[in-house]
Amino acid sequence: MATSLKLDEAMKAAVRHLAAIRDRSVHRVIREPASEYVGREEKREAFRQAGLRAWEAYEQTGLHMTGEEADAWLAKLEAGEDAKIPSCRG
Repeated sequence: MATSLKLDEAMKAAVRHLAAIRDRSVHRVIREPASEYVGREEKREAFRQAGLRAWEAYEQTGLHMTGEEADAWLAKLEAGEDAKIPSCRG
């Protein structure tokens, strides 16, 4: 898929300069950060969707754990302990 991108003259010059000093193509200089951005935003959206699904599950079941319970469990995991996830309650 070919896509065009309009850049002002200053940005074009900066991209050409960066490509030259890094011995890369202009295409690569533009494509790499675009690819990183898309990957980051896909992960962000997946995280958002997981949060929405979790909220919907909570609304349907009422099952939850407190923030303190979650923090204590995560602290154990961080310390390298083989901690079992706390039970949810309604």
